[in-house]
Amino acid sequence: MLSSQSDQSSQRAAFQQCIAPDCGQTYGLDEVLPLCPACGELLDVTYDWDRVPVPASLREFEARWSSRRNPVDFSGVWRFRELLPFAREDQIVTIGEGQTILQLSDSCATWAGLKPGGLRLQYEGLNPSGSFKDNGMTAAATHARMTGATTAACASTGNTSASLAIYASTTQLFRVVVFVGSGKIAFGKLSQALDYGALTLQLDGDFDDALIRVREVCQAEGIYLCNSLNPFRLEGQKAIIYRILESLNWEPPDWIAVPGGNLGNSSAFGKALIELRHLGLIDRVPRVAVINASGASTLDDLYNGRDLRWNGGRPDKALIDGWYSEQDAEKKRAKTMASAIEIGRPVNLVKCLRTLEATDGLVCSVTDQQILDAKAQIGAAGFGCEPASAASLAGVKLLREQGQIAPSDRVVCVLTGHQLKDPDATVTYHSSDPAGEVTSQRFLDHEVTSAPAANRPIPVANDSAAIISRIRELLHA
Repeated sequence: MLSSQSDQSSQRAAFQQCIAPDCGQTYGLDEVLPLCPACGELLDVTYDWDRVPVPASLREFEARWSSRRNPVDFSGVWRFRELLPFAREDQIVTIGEGQTILQLSDSCATWAGLKPGGLRLQYEGLNPSGSFKDNGMTAAATHARMTGATTAACASTGNTSASLAIYASTTQLFRVVVFVGSGKIAFGKLSQALDYGALTLQLDGDFDDALIRVREVCQAEGIYLCNSLNPFRLEGQKAIIYRILESLNWEPPDWIAVPGGNLGNSSAFGKALIELRHLGLIDRVPRVAVINASGASTLDDLYNGRDLRWNGGRPDKALIDGWYSEQDAEKKRAKTMASAIEIGRPVNLVKCLRTLEATDGLVCSVTDQQILDAKAQIGAAGFGCEPASAASLAGVKLLREQGQIAPSDRVVCVLTGHQLKDPDATVTYHSSDPAGEVTSQRFLDHEVTSAPAANRPIPVANDSAAIISRIRELLHA
């Protein structure tokens, strides 16, 4: 049975480790290291599982449903703390993250070409800041507390800054500096960082530029970095997998579809599934489909276009560097309506390759038009999500059309953020002209020209009789 307190030996069995097999250097939990000092590769939080008290069955976590007055048991991340055992209970920073739901959606299943009962939406928009980032930020904030950090920073397309800011303002444990690209953030997200008191810097550039600058500043000033380079961020994001399995009575689905972006979620999902299989807590691993926006398709271009693979932890770095050099020479930058995944140089690219190999995963890209049409379908099914979230459903539809996903497969689409993160996109889509043509310059700049699923507001006269007549006409049309 699970203990009420995390075992001290669990923390001693946790460490940071370079993911490169030819390096594999290890570092203590007390070190703040965005990359391996020895070789510059990404780090994992790694565990000596022989020294960690792990449940015999995932069902043991259900016992915590009856102790939800305990904040760490209430958390949808930390109630699974034996599976991310790097912190003692008295070190954990939580604001009630992870109270999310997995909802069956037959209307979305039908639209995507799946049989009824085959598609579920994992809605991460119910987190305190309105996005999945809170799963990772609770873990990063916990590690920041463990290391005595007084200031934390991030680069952001919006959701990371909102999440970091809400943890700082709620707990008052540290101050926050956020870097956002000028004109590259939806107002719904920017408003959160401002309201939660973060020191917000708008750079003349995009997310990729902001990430370069924030890494330089954090290194120079000893500031705790909270982007997904931080391996503790990804430890928290593993909990999305645990909650999906929990909602499915601990039976893995056939597919989990997730938007691409910086590839933190897909990397965290793979790590969670690899660990669960290693521990014997699941008997099979679902396939992970990573869905890029076509205007930010680095992973798709490298994985499908140039056969980049994990290769036992030795991916072809020259291939990656060469591709980036080509993009720079052609002055190509990421461009998509789905601002949360508008990232050209995903920092977790290599970790995502590990996920794709471990899960026999797939990668594809969808257009902004496909994303917004999928978003309208999700909204009609009762879940408002930001554009990037809808890439998951758009990708499932595309993979179903290609025959990669079977109509009888059981699929989970991860919806990463709330609709109110970018309400302008929703209103603009549904305000297209009666012929279904989009006239917004913002949409046209992203080659979105139609709104086939628009639910347009209907103009009526300021007269009760006229209103009743119009309602009758529309309801019986």
